[in-house]
Amino acid sequence: MSRMARCEIFDPDEVAIAHVYTRVCRRCFLLGDDPFSGKNFDHRKVWIEEHLRQFASFFGIDLLGFSILSDHFHLILRSRPDVVATWSDEEVARRWLMLCPHRRTADGSPMTPADPEIKSIAGCPVKRAEIRQRLSSFSWWMRLLCQRVATRANREDEQTGRFFQDRYHATRLADEASLLACAAYVDLNPIRAAIAETLEQSDHTSVQRRIEALVEEAAVAREPCSEANGGEADDARSRRSTIRGDAFLSPVSIDEQFDPVGPCESASGKRCSDKGFLAMRAADYLELLDWTARQTVPGKHRTATGVPPILVRLGLDRATWCELVKDFGRLFCSVAGRPGCVDSMRCHRTHRRYHLRRRARELLTTSG
Repeated sequence: MSRMARCEIFDPDEVAIAHVYTRVCRRCFLLGDDPFSGKNFDHRKVWIEEHLRQFASFFGIDLLGFSILSDHFHLILRSRPDVVATWSDEEVARRWLMLCPHRRTADGSPMTPADPEIKSIAGCPVKRAEIRQRLSSFSWWMRLLCQRVATRANREDEQTGRFFQDRYHATRLADEASLLACAAYVDLNPIRAAIAETLEQSDHTSVQRRIEALVEEAAVAREPCSEANGGEADDARSRRSTIRGDAFLSPVSIDEQFDPVGPCESASGKRCSDKGFLAMRAADYLELLDWTARQTVPGKHRTATGVPPILVRLGLDRATWCELVKDFGRLFCSVAGRPGCVDSMRCHRTHRRYHLRRRARELLTTSG
């Protein structure tokens, strides 16, 4: 069965969550230890993460999770056209010019756009509308990311031609169960690939950044504070909380009952919005990941026995959950979610039904 075009799955005017991933060409390990050349390219993972931080600041897209391995990387993205709609024409132009600058500094970082550059976009209705849509587009995020990493890597290797495969893969996440399973699948990638033993050792992943931020936050909270410099200490704590290591990632927790509705634009400027994506605390999510890793990693089957409460609430038994996380990429193609949710959806252009693979349907029907 031919793969659906992404324009049939994702409406540019609709908030949507997607799991995207792409591989380097020829299935070589061009982002890590390459056995063919004997070289190590781990520094390219740093490049990708640096671009993710920049993109999270300027795109109208929330970065929910990521993991970067030796021959591919995974991202979980949430488009936010509702946030982009709140930006002025000048802000749209400024953000685009920071992503695709006309001028750069000596170290290659973008220079602050000048007024004539901003007006060249803000003053043109056609260009302005086009740029506004690009800022919440998964395709433009991936296009710029892959292009910049490929250009830099080819220059380093003195090579030409393609670095990444032609087409990145995108799966729409339709409900909470599919989003939670996909987040675990992405964050546990290094453990499943046997290149890390624990969550905190899973380099270049969103879970590692969240753990580092929690550890740093706990260390700051334990710092002594005298009455003489209490105000200065509070200011220092406040500054450090705004530059924590996971500031570019969307927060994990969302409280649908008490959190404000609407765009929730980020106050820090490090990410698109401050809206979470899971109905659970960050600590509970990390506990679930740790439990899941112990179920799927050889030699750790007997460590945990109880099933986390979140799985009970979602109606997922232990075996179903572990299979969803272990084989998420094989179980789902265009859209991921429970059968009832996926069957009720239609392509926004052709109004065709979405296909759900038989094993995924069996798992999520029997568990629901």
